[in-house]
Amino acid sequence: MLKLVYAPIFVRQFKKLNGDLKEEVWEKIEMFKDVSNHKILRVHKLNGPFEGRYSFSVNYNFRIVFSYGKKKEANLLAIGDHDVYKN
Repeated sequence: MLKLVYAPIFVRQFKKLNGDLKEEVWEKIEMFKDVSNHKILRVHKLNGPFEGRYSFSVNYNFRIVFSYGKKKEANLLAIGDHDVYKN
């Protein structure tokens, strides 16, 4: 199981989501904690200005950007639609 660290901007972005989407996000985060689910969530490495970071899908439109921290730790950095890659 991964331990998660939530960046302040992730928390602010999460608070702005509607209730149904928040519930879906929590379900995917719980799945993400188990590394065996990463293929289902389509975890992938990002390139360009986001090199060293990764992303996984919440649904067709929303993504969570994260980085790996210490052993068995992931830092959730941002959540949003594809515009999240512009930040």
